[in-house]
Amino acid sequence: MDKPAYHRPQKRFGQNFLHDQSVIERILAAAEITDSDTILEIGPGLGVLTDRMLPLASKVIVMEVDRNLVERLNRREEPRLQVHEGDALAMNWNDILIEPPYKLVANLPYNISSQILFKILDHRTLFSKLVLMFQKEVGDRLAAGPGNRDYGILSVLCQVWFDIRKVAAVPPGAFNPPPKVHSVVLEFVSRSEPRIVVDDPAFFRRVVKAAFAQRRKTLRNTLAGSGFAAPLVETVLQRCGIDPGRRGETLTLDEFSVLAKELKASFLPEVRP
Repeated sequence: MDKPAYHRPQKRFGQNFLHDQSVIERILAAAEITDSDTILEIGPGLGVLTDRMLPLASKVIVMEVDRNLVERLNRREEPRLQVHEGDALAMNWNDILIEPPYKLVANLPYNISSQILFKILDHRTLFSKLVLMFQKEVGDRLAAGPGNRDYGILSVLCQVWFDIRKVAAVPPGAFNPPPKVHSVVLEFVSRSEPRIVVDDPAFFRRVVKAAFAQRRKTLRNTLAGSGFAAPLVETVLQRCGIDPGRRGETLTLDEFSVLAKELKASFLPEVRP
């Protein structure tokens, strides 16, 4: 096959192409790919990681929004490679990922990484493991605990459903073009059961989002401002043993579990649509 023509990275797609082989090796080691695994890769770019995974896996499914890169991927004529052109956020994953479990291994486009994480959480039962590259600030947020300024919605939700560990710190020079930020690779191992009791995952997420909706405000105010009846918010918080004057970023996972359970029992009929 002829050498592919040079591809100019597109800023609008958040393209920073990984080329550091030592980082790629650490990603592959964390992914533990076997010949029975089907891999999903979002934003494969020039296919450097894709090419390393293809000989190891049963199949590699890629989602790529850049038409020129899709053409390059299709020229590989590799039977184990399945290419889907389009925005991963807009695709119907249930139509594509029909034989779980999958491993998701990707250098995510940083401009959509948080949105992709929410979509992953919506489809978490499809995956046994994730090995993902993030901007360092996002990675710090995912691993942060209560009381840390980085602790937020994704910290809580990801830690409930996954065991997370840091795989590698990645400097800007590992990419072309080098981004203006440092990066980190994280491994997420799907838990068979959530870390805490979550009776209603959708309602739990609503409560977590409400708690962090206005970070400078107290739980008393931010929950009331998110559609829960103000007079009863105080009662439920006190019943849970949570000071209404605390802020969302101080709550532990266990406290979020109890709060969501009590809010659902007391407020669901009163939550405004």
